[in-house]
Amino acid sequence: MSDFPKWCLFFDFHTMPANPDVGKGFDMEAIVDRFVAAGVQYVVFPARCNLGVAYYDTKLGIRHPALTYDMLPKLVDACHRRGIKFTAYVNAGLSHEEGLRHRDWLVMNKNGEVNRPNRLDHFFRQMCYETEYGNHLVEMVKEILTHCGVDGMFLDCFHTQPCYGYECMEAMKAEGINFEDDEQVADFNHRKMLKMARRISEAARAVKPDVMLYFNGIGYEAQAEVGSYLEFECLPTGGWGYECLPFGARYLRTLGKPVLNMTGRFHKSWGDFGGIRTEPSLEYDCIYGIANGLYTTIGDHFHPRGDINVAVAEMDARIYKRLQKLEPWMEDAKPVTEIAMPMIYPYPGLDMLSPKKQPVYAKNDRAIRGGTRMLCELRQQFDIPSYYASWDSYDVLVLPDYIPATEEFRKRIRRHLDKGGKIIASAWSGLDADTGAFAFDEWGVKYLKDNDFDPAFFNVAPAFADGFPTMPMNFYCKGVDIEANDGSQVLGTLWAPYYNRHWDGEHGFLYMPPDKDTGRPAITCNGQVGYVSHAVFSSYFESANVPTRLILKGLLERLLPRPVLKTPDAPSFARVTVMEQPTRRMVYYLTYLPESRGSGVNMIEEPMLVENQRILLRMDGKRYQKAYLAPDYVPLSMTEEDGYVCVTVPRIQGYAVVVFEEA
Repeated sequence: MSDFPKWCLFFDFHTMPANPDVGKGFDMEAIVDRFVAAGVQYVVFPARCNLGVAYYDTKLGIRHPALTYDMLPKLVDACHRRGIKFTAYVNAGLSHEEGLRHRDWLVMNKNGEVNRPNRLDHFFRQMCYETEYGNHLVEMVKEILTHCGVDGMFLDCFHTQPCYGYECMEAMKAEGINFEDDEQVADFNHRKMLKMARRISEAARAVKPDVMLYFNGIGYEAQAEVGSYLEFECLPTGGWGYECLPFGARYLRTLGKPVLNMTGRFHKSWGDFGGIRTEPSLEYDCIYGIANGLYTTIGDHFHPRGDINVAVAEMDARIYKRLQKLEPWMEDAKPVTEIAMPMIYPYPGLDMLSPKKQPVYAKNDRAIRGGTRMLCELRQQFDIPSYYASWDSYDVLVLPDYIPATEEFRKRIRRHLDKGGKIIASAWSGLDADTGAFAFDEWGVKYLKDNDFDPAFFNVAPAFADGFPTMPMNFYCKGVDIEANDGSQVLGTLWAPYYNRHWDGEHGFLYMPPDKDTGRPAITCNGQVGYVSHAVFSSYFESANVPTRLILKGLLERLLPRPVLKTPDAPSFARVTVMEQPTRRMVYYLTYLPESRGSGVNMIEEPMLVENQRILLRMDGKRYQKAYLAPDYVPLSMTEEDGYVCVTVPRIQGYAVVVFEEA
């Protein structure tokens, strides 16, 4: 990965055909001077945009009517002369001008429409790969690679809606697909997209064997063969939110390919002209990716005339120049993790878009996001692998809420338990739908039935009570009734309400205090498996109920009593990760706090200041000789305590990188 670009810029250039000024003021050298000033190694810029017009002398497509010269190759050449790699952007799923002229290339919905009602939505018109457009797209990719001399291709919006046009109907008939069955049509549509991606990949590599390829809008695991790297798209104030990158980074880094963390300067989403984020918020995205093993690309929208947005260019340069000082500690660094929270329906769930599968994906996604938030707030070191990656290297598996006991699950869990690995599971995770029982005796509990309390309360045993309020606490979620097996310690019990939430014809039952302790287990632990009867991970995502996080904390203290990292004084908003190189480990300590404003937009306007933060790093047999703050080598006094090396950082504002170095 050492030669993979670390500092990248991504430019949209979606320009209405009516714009009269396209390309009129492009000063290629001045533009590239800005790239060089920011230390940029890699640039993405459209060869053909969402509107379906090209920015080079195409023989196959439609050059923008206002463009008077072969623009893109000139920009490519200027970048190459300065040692900057260049990828051409093509929107595969949207090409409005081409679709306007070739209605037979468009996706037709079930109602026979090729244009959807909201004409101001980007996706009101989509392209169908099963039509002649598929051949056209392949040939245009080859033309761009040869004519423009680019190093790679970024194919955007690859996911398109199911099509009921002539070509797709014929293809479905040939496969014996019932077009009235939405499940079958959704599966066909998914295969259609993958087939198109394979065609483009083969054609591009035939022209340029070392081409950099990325298909945005196809599931990440489906790109194992067709793409050469991955990008995680996340504009936190543009709809993704600040909960997205934390789980996305920990998932994508398990897939065995270089990953770019794609953020953007927009206050809202793509194409937000005049919108600019605060510098601390954009810096947070960048350093968060670095702290989790991702490299960075910042998205922008280039002015059609070629005007340089100086404010954005200078902000990019300031952020990149600060972070580039960390390069010696980034090179081939790997995350140090000991917990896995498996995600069996991988993000973004594009193979789960049929009506029956969508709810399954959505509820698992909520559980994963809630678990991610919990583990981040507890400063645990974890990955989010799917079935694509191995689970064998982890000490603890956290199984949130809804993971069924499939055949593959059974094999992996059996292997983990047999090596002495620990598990934390909740609600329906580990339940065999066919037998109505948990798949492993090691769960330490017997499933009785789904619990019908609404609301359901819990209270904790004295041995588990540290930090909990001394009162029955609301789970804020559904769960199951269980019975503890011999050898399982009951750490919390289920409390019943006086009555469930309901309408009895006279009153809406809304005031439902806890009545009494049922004595039934709510939290158990048998030394190898900790189990919670209710869907606490989903609950935390939806309600941020701190006592449910305390349950996870208490179980981890039993099952992982000596974690690789301890930060006893850290506030809940601190995000702390561990990366390593052959002779050193780096602890990234981030102190930013997204604040909800107005109608719910989360904003980071300034970094937070914390002081006198103790950091304890498990030594794992290593003999550290010194500790310091990177990049300035500020020395830190270091002690050893019970197998941990310990430092205190006097002041952290925004972020600190604490390096523990062997001789």
